[in-house]
Amino acid sequence: MITLYGVAISNYYNKIKFALMEKDIAFIEEFTPPSQSEELLKRSPLGKIPFIKTSDGYLSESQAILEYLEDAFPEHPLYPTDAYERGKCREFIQHLELNVELIARRLYGEVLFGNAISQETKDEVRAKLDTGLKGLAKLLKLSPYALGDRFSTADIVAWPHLQLVGFVTQKIYGENLVNTHIPGIEAYIQLIESRPHAQIVSADRAKALEAFFRNK
Repeated sequence: MITLYGVAISNYYNKIKFALMEKDIAFIEEFTPPSQSEELLKRSPLGKIPFIKTSDGYLSESQAILEYLEDAFPEHPLYPTDAYERGKCREFIQHLELNVELIARRLYGEVLFGNAISQETKDEVRAKLDTGLKGLAKLLKLSPYALGDRFSTADIVAWPHLQLVGFVTQKIYGENLVNTHIPGIEAYIQLIESRPHAQIVSADRAKALEAFFRNK
């Protein structure tokens, strides 16, 4: 039995949860906010979430966790078997998280928490997001899934990140930059949202966000 630690407002937590359900792996969730407590640092070296507990010990960093789950539970695979296609899946995920999501994260404070950011920052982020999303569009196939005709880890990762990046850029710039740079992305997001496990993740995330803002 896998234990998943973290909070359901985190996209990185939710991509692990989504993968666990899609792979039909038994797991339990334990609400655990990030912390620098000694207890948490023993399980997650930087006190970050998400992390998991396995029969062999604890494992942190969401991408390492996804790859562990694929290796340890090969049933219901979420990565391509071909070495090159597997590499392309990893390339897509790294590009999305480093050159799109990480860049957009600088906008989250204003949109989600009301912490104003400077126009200079907004302009800098806009330029980098334009570049990152144009690059991502070159990797996406949307036929109908992110990298082809089969649902994969690329979709597990893309769905929550692109939703959030689209939402925050609409709020900051009055334009959903994901929709601008990736034609067909709206239909793709609807396709992923039609999956029963995606609907569970969405519902749980909505409940967690409601509780978070109620308790602020």
